[in-house]
Amino acid sequence: MGVGRIRFDTEKLDRVEDAITRDEIRALITANTIRVVPARGTSHGRADQKRAQKKKRGTTAGSKRGRQGARVGKKENHVAKVRALRRLLKIAKARKEITNAEFWRLYGRVGGNLVRNKAHLRSLMAESSQP
Repeated sequence: MGVGRIRFDTEKLDRVEDAITRDEIRALITANTIRVVPARGTSHGRADQKRAQKKKRGTTAGSKRGRQGARVGKKENHVAKVRALRRLLKIAKARKEITNAEFWRLYGRVGGNLVRNKAHLRSLMAESSQP
């Protein structure tokens, strides 16, 4: 606790001077004759604003440097695609659009990177559901 944060009530300074024991000091604290100013932290408002400004720079079409794989990795793209396709499969199975066997056959294809995108998966589902 910083010494500069302790404030005394100027009208009751004689009572503060007379206080010797800890109990007397505690009584003065509860009576609000002695009070502790709350600690002030560092404000990050301006720093946060600056960080946000810096983050949005250089994201327009003409400002991008490096190939696409340098900005968003191949693995990240692949994981996003697989998750989207698996979600679509799960919904189709829940709606009874495909059977359990068809679901797992297509699930394996998605995992094996044999499905290009959602449209391709929908066409494969349509093929598999036809007799």
